[in-house]
Parts: sequence; C-alpha cells; structure tokens
Amino acid sequence: MIAFDNFDLKDFWVGSDYEQKEYIGKDLDDVLIKSIQHELGQELPKSYIELMRFQNGGIPINNCHATNTKTSWAEDHVAISGIYAIDRNPRYSLCGLFGSQFMVSEWGYPEIGIYFANCPSAGHDMLCLDYRDVGIDNEPSVVHVDQELDYCITFVAPDFETFIRGLSKEDMFMDEVVMPKNAKVWVDPAFLKKQKDLGNA
Repeated sequence: MIAFDNFDLKDFWVGSDYEQKEYIGKDLDDVLIKSIQHELGQELPKSYIELMRFQNGGIPINNCHATNTKTSWAEDHVAISGIYAIDRNPRYSLCGLFGSQFMVSEWGYPEIGIYFANCPSAGHDMLCLDYRDVGIDNEPSVVHVDQELDYCITFVAPDFETFIRGLSKEDMFMDEVVMPKNAKVWVDPAFLKKQKDLGNA
C-alpha cells in the first residue's frame, strides 16, 4: 500500500517564514534517514518518511486531532504546533535542539518512543510515536503525553498515517480549550500580519 494514497499534500503545510526557519529541514536522502534513525534508536514509520520526503518538517494547516479522553488542552482533542523534520538543524527537528531526546532528558518525558510534534503549550504536552507495543510491521501508534497531568499517556491514532489523515481545523471542535497555567501560545506571524492587513483594508 502506498503511503498517503489519494491524500492531497499540496495544501497540507502553512508555508510561513517561521515554519521555514524553525521546522523545515534539508531534503531527505537515505544517509540522513539512517543516521537519524540510528541516533533515535528506532526505525521511523514508512509513512513518516514519505511525508518528510514531500516536505521535511513543518506546520500543518489542520493542526488538531480528536481524542476520546480529556487532556489539559481540551475536552475532546489535542492541538499541535508543528511536525518535526528528520534532521538535526532546525530547533524543532527529531534530533534538533528541542528534539525527542531533549524532551526526555530535560523535561522528564517517558522513554516510550520518538517525540515528533510539539504543542501550543510550549513543552507541557507532546505527541509521540509509541513503540511499546508495535505489531509485526513495527508500526508505532501515536499518543499524546501530558506533562500537566503527570505525563498521562492518551491514545490518539493507531499509526502515523492515520494520525495525519485525521488532522482537522480547530473550529471543527466545539469544546472550550483549557490552557495549562502560564502556558505560552505561539501564533504564526504571517497570520497576525494577514489579520492586520485585513483590518486596514
């Protein structure tokens, strides 16, 4: 089965300057993939690699995913700020300054897999590829790990491709967002400029 068959990736990413600076890594090649996987100690899902071949990291336009359990973010969903590149150079890449190992060693996140997406809470919750119970295809599930709730682990999707296909916009959810205390929320500067320009129109 081809990853992301019948799924349009052309309008998947935001395309902002901030995204380019903080998330997008260099074009993938097999040497870089093997090197990053060796450093992480896990083989990445094929669908993750295929998405990164299209664009190596970034901020998705649809940035929310439904959950069956309440989290510190909302009653019925989680939100992400960006998806990490298979790289070391952007701060928000798998082996970057704020990469997967940083979240484990500096923030105390449990060693259950690869932390691949940050959230608007500025480190207080993360999305992780969970390798604790992979099947014969070595496909990890996607979970939400919530530092605000004593690193509570919430199931999100059975695999990475299903997670990506399940992303939707915030306005699809009706519940009020519950922000962690003292959380810092990042807003895309391009969005703010657009709103300012519309206000001056």
